Amino acid sequence: MSMVAQQLRAAREAQNLTLNEVANLTKMRADHILAVEEGRFDIFSATIYVRGSVKNLAGVYKLEPAPLLAQLDAELNGSEKFSEPPPLVESKKTIVDYFMLLFAKLNWKVGFVGLGIIAGGALLALIFWAWYHHKTTDPLKNLPPAYSSGLSGNTLPLPKH
Repeated sequence: MSMVAQQLRAAREAQNLTLNEVANLTKMRADHILAVEEGRFDIFSATIYVRGSVKNLAGVYKLEPAPLLAQLDAELNGSEKFSEPPPLVESKKTIVDYFMLLFAKLNWKVGFVGLGIIAGGALLALIFWAWYHHKTTDPLKNLPPAYSSGLSGNTLPLPKH
């Protein structure tokens, strides 16, 4: 049996606490408390859950958590399941992973403000270009010099500028 488990169980029994009372105090499941006190750490999926459980129980039992956690780390390093951290990613990184990481690092608030400023500037440039093009273009440039009514042979006068 684990030394940490023995210390936790002895502390609980010394305070005359039941598993259900400890479960209510810590908001942990009673079967997890029992597993920690029996040294069955393999029911937990990761080291962080074992360490958190031991730290919570040490707080309830008024034990110093630092030596318990140091002893727990030594015990867990000897176990097969918790000796090495599990790999986070089993596949190789692709170009999609690279761009997703870049997008995750972006500050979207600043990005949207910058994008709005760029879009506003482009809109103002387009409006200025349209106004300037309208002012420099003569709408009568492609019209014939005069319009004939066809009946009397008279032509209308050209507009004066």
